[in-house]
Amino acid sequence: MIFLNLDMNISVMQLYYFYRQNGDSTICMTKQQHAEHTLEFIWLDSLRHDLVGNADAWQQQVYAQTGLVLNEFHLKDLLNIEHPCNFDSLEAYDLLMFRKLISPDDQIFENETALESHESVLGLATTPMSFILTPNVLLSVREKGNKAVENYIQRLDLIQGRGIAEQNAPRKLPNSPADLSLRLLNSMIDGYLDLRSPLTRRVEYWQQQLLQGNRRFKQWHQLFHENMAFQHIENLCEEQIETLQEFRDELVDNYQHVVGEHKHKAQDLLLVRLNDLMSHVERVQKHTLRLRVAIQSTIDLHFSAIANQTNENMRILAIITAVFAPLTLMTGVYGMNFEFMPGLSAPMGFWLMLAVMLLSTLVLLYYFYRQHLVGRGERSVIDLLAQQHKQRNFNLLWFLDFEPIKQTLKEVEKMTKLK
Repeated sequence: MIFLNLDMNISVMQLYYFYRQNGDSTICMTKQQHAEHTLEFIWLDSLRHDLVGNADAWQQQVYAQTGLVLNEFHLKDLLNIEHPCNFDSLEAYDLLMFRKLISPDDQIFENETALESHESVLGLATTPMSFILTPNVLLSVREKGNKAVENYIQRLDLIQGRGIAEQNAPRKLPNSPADLSLRLLNSMIDGYLDLRSPLTRRVEYWQQQLLQGNRRFKQWHQLFHENMAFQHIENLCEEQIETLQEFRDELVDNYQHVVGEHKHKAQDLLLVRLNDLMSHVERVQKHTLRLRVAIQSTIDLHFSAIANQTNENMRILAIITAVFAPLTLMTGVYGMNFEFMPGLSAPMGFWLMLAVMLLSTLVLLYYFYRQHLVGRGERSVIDLLAQQHKQRNFNLLWFLDFEPIKQTLKEVEKMTKLK
């Protein structure tokens, strides 16, 4: 670890030297300069809070170690915690800005002003990480507590403690700044796939609440916020894919500008790593899209079930009204205040009327039963459609189809036209 004491307010930067052994194609790594090996590139890892309030001093430190002079607009982009994913290429260096989803393992603590305004109920937020690449230098700027990068640095520290001949035994070290940046991105993106399980459990929870809840669903505000969280993940994945695609185009079109003129054999490997990163992001994006569709389908099914229940209630009320309509008519007729009415003086009139009312009720219930309006609700959809077609062909004015009546109506129509 290199202590840079140009400013007491600036914390420690980590500097790693990657060498190629003379007469060998393997890469070795140290934290100290060695003149006996050929220097391939250096990696300067910095924290974003080193820049806050000390941008000029931080720039001097970077220039002293790497010789890089950053554009003033790019320096402002590094200070902007809400800057979206972006790739920009200059003659001196390339700038790759990438936003990482904060995982439960991360220990990134931001103040209230730094947190993104669109942070959702699920707690999904993002943190920026920037890479400044030249053929010989990689400068990374990240948040403190980014576990993906810190774990990778711990692995490098373990490798650095071994002998030079054993450093490439378990896994080969990166041979260029572009290769190292892709490996860091891979360590961050691999954690995205772990988000699929908790997101799926949240969707299953909402499906259970919408379709199997015993009470009226009232958590619409929280549900819409979580739906917006899925939209946020989709937008983030889209930005990351576009940024990686621009980086890929730069590697294809200006490979020597990115990795140097003397390196030509690792282009295919870098493209494979880039394609693999984009594939992982696309998998997360597609999975999130499927979850959003599942939530929307569940909401539609919820409202369809409510509408079906409403129709069922209206059907029951309509049947009750239809059953009691003849009874109401009969009681209304015999409730008239006339002195002479048939059956008023008959000893069996009351019982006859009750029998007629009961018979009319049974006849209506039998008719509804035959029409599948009450009971036998398990009829197939084809039977119900055939029944509707049969009812549609039923004409209440069937007597007008009688031929003599048709002729009479035609004659009346002719006489009306003549007049």
